[in-house]
Amino acid sequence: MSQNSKTNDDKIDLKELFFSLIAQWKVIVLCVILTLICALLYLRVTSPVYSTDAIVQVEDGKSAASAALMGELKDVAGGFGQKSPTDAEIEILNSRLVLGKVINNLNLDIQINDNADTFLHKLVSKEKSQLKYTVKAVSFQKDQSSFSILKLDVPEYYYDKNLTLQFINKKQFSLIYKDQVVFKGTLNQLNQAQDNKGLWSVQINSSIPFQQDFTITKLALPSAVKLLQESYSVAEKGKMTGVIGLNYNGNDQQHITQVLNNILNVYHQQNIERKTLESKQTLSFLDQQLPELKQQLEESEIKFNKFREQYNTVDVTQESELMLKQNIDLEKMRIELKQKQAEYSAKYTPDHPLMTEINAQLAAIDKKSSELNQAIKRLPETQRLYLQLYRDVKVNTELYTSLLNSYQQLKIVKAGEIGNVRIIDTAVEPVKPIKPKKLIVLLLSIFAGGFIGIFIALLRNILSSGIKDSSRIENELDLPVYATVPRSPIQESRVQLLKKKKSIPILAAKNSEDIAIESLRSIRTTIHFALNKAKNNIIAISGPAPEIGKSFISTNLAAIFAQGNKKVLLIDADLRRGYLHKYFSHDTSPGLTEYLAGQNTLEQCIVHSNTVNNLDFLPRGKNHSHASEMLSSDRFSELLEQLSQQYDHIIIDTPPVLAVTDGIIISQFAGVNLVVARYAKTQMKELELTINRFEQAGSKVNGVILNDVQATAGGNYGYNYAYAYTASKDD
Repeated sequence: MSQNSKTNDDKIDLKELFFSLIAQWKVIVLCVILTLICALLYLRVTSPVYSTDAIVQVEDGKSAASAALMGELKDVAGGFGQKSPTDAEIEILNSRLVLGKVINNLNLDIQINDNADTFLHKLVSKEKSQLKYTVKAVSFQKDQSSFSILKLDVPEYYYDKNLTLQFINKKQFSLIYKDQVVFKGTLNQLNQAQDNKGLWSVQINSSIPFQQDFTITKLALPSAVKLLQESYSVAEKGKMTGVIGLNYNGNDQQHITQVLNNILNVYHQQNIERKTLESKQTLSFLDQQLPELKQQLEESEIKFNKFREQYNTVDVTQESELMLKQNIDLEKMRIELKQKQAEYSAKYTPDHPLMTEINAQLAAIDKKSSELNQAIKRLPETQRLYLQLYRDVKVNTELYTSLLNSYQQLKIVKAGEIGNVRIIDTAVEPVKPIKPKKLIVLLLSIFAGGFIGIFIALLRNILSSGIKDSSRIENELDLPVYATVPRSPIQESRVQLLKKKKSIPILAAKNSEDIAIESLRSIRTTIHFALNKAKNNIIAISGPAPEIGKSFISTNLAAIFAQGNKKVLLIDADLRRGYLHKYFSHDTSPGLTEYLAGQNTLEQCIVHSNTVNNLDFLPRGKNHSHASEMLSSDRFSELLEQLSQQYDHIIIDTPPVLAVTDGIIISQFAGVNLVVARYAKTQMKELELTINRFEQAGSKVNGVILNDVQATAGGNYGYNYAYAYTASKDD
C-alpha cells in the first residue's frame, strides 16, 4: 500500500460522517425522547429549592491613628500578610457557639422522614407534606393528620441513629430500633423511662395519629451542625470590604428565613456580649468595692463628728492645711493605684510592665506618705488628731464619689454597647425557587439526549468496520467494482414479507426507475465484455456471508437482462436456504434437487415468469443433506452445458462462500464470477478470504458489486436483508 493511500485512509470524510448520522436519526431521536422523559420525571419528583440571604457589616475597632498607621504599612508592604477584619467573624458564624444555639432554639437536631414518601408516591401523588420547626416543637402534617414532637431526649447511644416511630393506636406510640421496641409511651403527655442505655424523655402530641410509620433521628450536636452547614454558606463580599454575606438554602421558604434570621440574632447577641465583657468585669469589681468604701466613709464621719463635739472647732494653720491636702491627695492616689493593681492582677502576671509600673508608683507614694506622717506627728496632739480625722473623711468622700461616677458611666456604656457588627440586611422570605430551573433542565436534557444519540451513532459507525469505499476494494484486492448499488426505499418491507412468508415483488419489474435498478442496469455492458472473454454464458453470483443481498442482486440482474430481449434463466443453487421462489410466487419443489436426483424432468422443474418476459426460473427444490455432492456431480455439469445452449444468459445464485463450499464448486462451471459485498457490513478480511477461496479452486473472480450503499445526497434509502443461514423445512 502506498503512502498516498495511507494518508487517504486517515482522512475523515465529513460528508460521509454527516449522512451516516442522518441515517441513524431514529437512534438520536430516541435518546432525546428518553432524556426528556427522565427530565420530566426529575422535575416531577424534585422539590423546589429556595434561597435567602443576609448581609452583615464588621466595623474595625482600631483608632484613627492606628488605622492610618496600618494603612501606611499596608501601602509599603503591599498588603502582604494583612487579614480582613471579617476572617474571625466568618469563623464565629460557622462555629458551634452560634450554630449550636440556633439548633437548640429551633429544635433542628430532630429529623423526621416520611417512610411513605417514595419515588413512586412522589410521581403519582399530589399530596404535600409540611414539616415545621419552632421553638416549642417540630410538627409534621399531611392531609388531615399531624403530630408534633415537643421533647425528644434519648440516650447518647441512640444519637444519629434512625428510630422508627409507630403509632400503636390513638393513645400510644412506640420507638423501634433494628426491629426491636426500645421505648413505648403515651401520646399528648411527657413520658420518661430509664433503661440500660440511659434516660428517655419523650413527648409526642397528636389528635389524629397516622396509620403509617415515620423515621425520626436525634442528631448529636456535631452532626446537626454539619447538616446545617451543608445548606449554609458565609463569605466576604469583595476583598477587605468588611461586609459578610450569609446564604441559606432549603425547600421551605418560611423555614430557611426563620433559620437565617435566628443565626443573625444569635450572632449579634454574642458579639455584644463579647464586647461588653470588660465592662462587666469592671462593674463586678466596683460592686464589691463601693459598699466597703461607703462603710469606711460613714465610720470616718462618725469619728470626726465625735472629735468636733468633744474639742469644738480647732484652728488649722496654713501649714497644717497644706500637709492635710498633700496627705489627702497621696492617700487618694494610693487607693486608686491599689484598685488598678487588683484589677490588673486578674489579667496580667506580676512581671508584666503595667504591674511593675504600678508597684513602683505605690512604693513612691508610700515613701512620701511616710515622710508626711512623720511631719504630722510633730504637730500638737489635738491638731494632729483633727488633721487625721478630717483627712479620712475627705479621702473617703472623694474616692467614693469618684467610684460611684465611674460605676454609673460604665452602666451607661454597657447599656449602649452595640458591638462591632451591624446587620445591614435581614433574611427575607424568597418568592421564586433557585432550582430546578425547568426550562434549563428541559433544554439541557434535549442537548444531552442529542449528544448521547450522536455518540451512540458515532460509536456504531466506528464499530461498523465494514467496507465503505469501493476504491479500497480496487486498491487492496486489485479487483474492479462493477457497481455500487444504493439502498432502495421500496425494498424496506422485504424483511416483513419474508417473515410472513409472502411473495416478494421483483423490483426491476415493479419499479424499473428505482435508483438501485439503475445502478444494476449500468453494469450490463461490463458483464457483456466479460462474457465475450468467458468460456460460457453462465454468471455466478457469490458472497462471503449471508445477509448481503445476493438474492436481490441475482433476481433483479436477471430481470434486467430479460428486459433487454435476452432469454435468461435464473437458478437458485442455494439448496439449503434459498428463497428465490418467493420472487416468482412458486414452491421450492419440484426444483434443482429433484432434477439432480432424477425424480423430475427439466421441463417439470423450470418455471416461466409471469411478470418478466423471457425470464425463466429453476427453484432449489427440497432440502438435501448432500448438497455439495449433488452440485459436484456430472449431472449438474451436463445440465449447465445443456441450458447454456438454450439461453442467452444463465445467472446462478450461490450459497455464501465462507459458510459452505457450494459456491466454490459452482464457480468452476461459470464463465463470470461476481462477488457481492454489503456496505459497512462486509469486512475487508472476509472479502479477501473469499477471493483466496476462488483462487485456491482455480476460479477467477471477475469483479465485485458493493451493495446497500448509504450516505448519498439523494436521500435516506434503505432496504434490509434477512438471511438466516440454517437449514429449514420446505415451504
